[in-house]
Amino acid sequence: MSKTIQCISPVDGRVYAERPSLNQVDAEAMVARARAAQPAWAARPIAERIALVKAGVARLNEMKDVLVEELAWQMGRPTRYGGEFGGVNDRTNYMSEIAEATLAPMVVEASDAFERRIERTPLGVVFVLAPWNYPYLTAINTIVPALIAGNTLVLKHASQTLVVGERLAEAFHAGGVPEDVFQNVVLSHEVTEKLIADRAFNFVNFTGSVAGGAAMERAAAGTFTPLGLELGGKDPGYVRADADLDAAVDSLMDGAMFNAGQCCCGIERIYVHESLYDAFVEKAVAWVKALKLGNPFDAATTIGPMANKRFAAVVREQVAEAIAEGATPLIDPALFPEDDGGAYLAPQILVNVNHEMRVMREESFGPVVGIMPVSGDDEAIAVMNDSPYGLTASIWTRDAEAAGMLGQQLETGTVFMNRCDYLDPALCWTGCKDTGRGGSLSPLGYMAVTRPKSFHLKKVQK
Repeated sequence: MSKTIQCISPVDGRVYAERPSLNQVDAEAMVARARAAQPAWAARPIAERIALVKAGVARLNEMKDVLVEELAWQMGRPTRYGGEFGGVNDRTNYMSEIAEATLAPMVVEASDAFERRIERTPLGVVFVLAPWNYPYLTAINTIVPALIAGNTLVLKHASQTLVVGERLAEAFHAGGVPEDVFQNVVLSHEVTEKLIADRAFNFVNFTGSVAGGAAMERAAAGTFTPLGLELGGKDPGYVRADADLDAAVDSLMDGAMFNAGQCCCGIERIYVHESLYDAFVEKAVAWVKALKLGNPFDAATTIGPMANKRFAAVVREQVAEAIAEGATPLIDPALFPEDDGGAYLAPQILVNVNHEMRVMREESFGPVVGIMPVSGDDEAIAVMNDSPYGLTASIWTRDAEAAGMLGQQLETGTVFMNRCDYLDPALCWTGCKDTGRGGSLSPLGYMAVTRPKSFHLKKVQK
């Protein structure tokens, strides 16, 4: 008997979408269709696959107005921000532009005696488990290179964004990608794990919690199925003594609060050189007080509800625990009357924090940030690395050489200077420690969804 998966809207608490999940038999049939369709898809010229993928994304753009409203209902992002289509288009275009050169054979020898080359071969059926916080962007990171490389694709979206998977499939099918080549599915955790354990897929890409990533690894144990895992984060920002203070405040606080703090590479802890600390905190508090918490369909709203009231509950617990342990909150929740004790959560800045507090060690994934003073680079590096996570780190300075040297010491996937909460499709998106393993985008993103195949051809001599 199949289960029913629901999306509860954070806007008003009602059931926004409800879908039956596939049972084991139907799920296995779905995978069988994907596997049967893969050879013919891979046999198409790469230029044709690129054109069909880009056509699918173009169809997605045509739905923009509807999709922006659907996103607000599903996960609470204010409609004023217009969705994720700039990033979707940038990533699609870049990965399309580099595809032929990246996937071209590496020719070692082409002589009268031998042909020796290394080709990139599609893995087969790629399974993408996408998160709710940036549901189009994160999915596109793997969908585009997987399809262009000649794989078929199965997409399972988070329950909070059930409709997103359907829209992606609708757009790609309308663009000409065959239905069995791109399938959107609704699956329970049990069926998902059973499929992985049964070697149904040739590559699994999961974006989500550390616990979810551990479940993927347990399911895949002994199958030799490659996994790409982007898991938790606690991304730091460091403001050096020579930083442009106003620019640092504006970008770091936006990185901490945008999307109600629900960003994979959002800023969750800030370290400021002691000479700038008081000024930074004063400006940061003013920045946050200017936000407007409210209904995401209100044009004046700059911060909407968190995607689910249980996510907001975690942040409230971390903040309350930190205050009980000596942290000082600088934002009066009364300034944000829409804070309803549910999904609508007032933003918060905490000072007098330390690394014994959960709010400075565990992922918050909400509109709260702790700020600490540091004496200089050595202390900053020590506290930035004092985390089980490693996705991005942001350094604010006028000295690019110093930023590069500091970046070499940081345990992270990406080092930013004078920016944060950003993803460059030309650079590999990757993490270390409990943030996960593998990488997407850039030429290396194609390496994740293909395997090398060597040809050593000795020619018959006349």
